[in-house]
Amino acid sequence: MARIKKDFQIVLVSAFLFLVFCSSSGAQLLRMCKFDSIYQLGDSIADTGNLIIESSLGAATPCSRLPYGQTYFNHPTGRCSNGLLMIDYVAWEARLPYLNPYLKNGLDFSHGVNFAVSGATALPTSVLAARGVITPFTNSSLDVQLDWMSSFFNATDHAEEVKDALFLVGEIGGNDFNNAFLQGKTIEEAKSFVPDVVQAISHAVRRVIQYGAQRVVVPGNFPIGCLPIYLTAFETNNITSAYDEFNCLKDFNDFAEYFNERLQHAIEDSRNENPDTVIVYADYYTAFKWLFRDAFFLGFDPGSLVKACCGVGGDYNFDGARFCGSPGVQACPDPDRLVSWDGIHLTQKAYTLIARRIIHDILPHLHCYA
Repeated sequence: MARIKKDFQIVLVSAFLFLVFCSSSGAQLLRMCKFDSIYQLGDSIADTGNLIIESSLGAATPCSRLPYGQTYFNHPTGRCSNGLLMIDYVAWEARLPYLNPYLKNGLDFSHGVNFAVSGATALPTSVLAARGVITPFTNSSLDVQLDWMSSFFNATDHAEEVKDALFLVGEIGGNDFNNAFLQGKTIEEAKSFVPDVVQAISHAVRRVIQYGAQRVVVPGNFPIGCLPIYLTAFETNNITSAYDEFNCLKDFNDFAEYFNERLQHAIEDSRNENPDTVIVYADYYTAFKWLFRDAFFLGFDPGSLVKACCGVGGDYNFDGARFCGSPGVQACPDPDRLVSWDGIHLTQKAYTLIARRIIHDILPHLHCYA
């Protein structure tokens, strides 16, 4: 009886916190920071179109085809979701236009630029190749994106805008590990990459500070063991020890936490080196887990949390050989009920909620004053 009472109290508290959270979700809280622009580095979590412009290979990737983009734009934009991404909501919350991709000529970059490229890695592709890890879609790793940023700032007079800009360094590094794991590297082998990946991100933070950044946000990685691509590739019958309470793979989530912890240590070092710059960690891991923990209250189907909306086959509705966007592969009727869009990326609904939670979490640390 006491256990039932305790569980009921937890449910009531969760429902109350959800209502409080939703009551302020449309408040555009970042407006108090008075950001003039946003500059984004990263991978497919943030790419708004660079990969599909970059090369014919990029133009042939699934994110260039419907049903990607179907929910918000009614056509594909290069965003790897059914609609908007977290960076779109960050821009909206700051009362700024959606960020245009750097590689698309003739667009308005007066309020920021998106340098992120789907498939990008933190380490240069040559460094990964030397370790036996192939990067299949792009060579535009973090150092390349930083060079683009340097060229952009050198070609334009944005000195004043940079002072009042928000810089997002990532999420980046996830593909270094995704490619490693999916190409047969063990968790211990992937751990040997972590110091170099963290160093690459720290170097990126130093470079954007050199460009004049005064507010920098550095996100960590998601709990990758909850993604259908991992659950399919590393499915096991060892149910009791391999999976957690959400049916996610514990070892891969533990690895993500291992990486995130070391990234946070590096961010603290960066803060000590740059006391006049605000550098904030964005906890994507916890925000993602919150979607699972409070799935019912957030409007998700608790029975489909580890299934892809757009996909086919298996326990997780995911088949790497018949990916979302392939002929005959359709999206689910209501993407807002699922967290995963295509087995790798999330739905617009999931990205919306994560972005709003992240903004609530980091806002006090950005030291913005209305």
